[in-house]
Amino acid sequence: MAALERVKVLVLGDSGVGKSSLVHLLCHNQMLGNPSWTVGCSVDVRIHDYKEGTPEEKTYYIELWDVGGSVGSASSVKSTRVVFYNSVNGIILVHDLTNKKSSQNLYRWSLEALNRDVAPSGVLVTNGDYDREQFAENQIPLLVIGTKLDQIPEVKRSDVLTRTAFLAEDFSAEEINLDCTNPRYLAAGSSNAVKLSRFFDKVIEKRYYLRDGNQIPSFPERKRFGGGFVKNLHYD
Repeated sequence: MAALERVKVLVLGDSGVGKSSLVHLLCHNQMLGNPSWTVGCSVDVRIHDYKEGTPEEKTYYIELWDVGGSVGSASSVKSTRVVFYNSVNGIILVHDLTNKKSSQNLYRWSLEALNRDVAPSGVLVTNGDYDREQFAENQIPLLVIGTKLDQIPEVKRSDVLTRTAFLAEDFSAEEINLDCTNPRYLAAGSSNAVKLSRFFDKVIEKRYYLRDGNQIPSFPERKRFGGGFVKNLHYD
């Protein structure tokens, strides 16, 4: 059987927002029992059926690169993270719905990954509004995921979700809000599962297909891990 082709998706966000739990849920459809801080980067793999249920259906590997660290890290830490930003096909931006600062910091995380040669500095929010022009020419698909939905008091949930909806709009991205300890939020056929599948399809399409629908011929990877695909690798 021929090896499956792959795409690389970064998972970015502040420490403690639940990135590792999210990746485990996406790859294994179960909660992560004892999540720990990610040092460097952790990689896990999800199998995805592109255009599932159609004549064009094809199976791919989705490599999910969970990047650790803080958006306010020292320049030496940021320079180390640059290696993880190479050859990226998609980005999942993760924030804690109970922590407004983690939502605002997504803007800085995305700039760091999309413009890795230009370190973001200063305040990137002016009068509470994001500068959408900085994302106008972005060709990398983005998805915004809010975690800890279950921890928002019912009386505040509407206001929080309204705010995060505007955040996703600023990134021209769809959003998913969930509790990473409960697989039902990504149950097959649910609106969240549909959004997730649509995002992965878009990532694959950007990487492998031309606008006319023809597949781009594969080319040798400059660097592979043991000739195969990585799973649960940790970089220190």
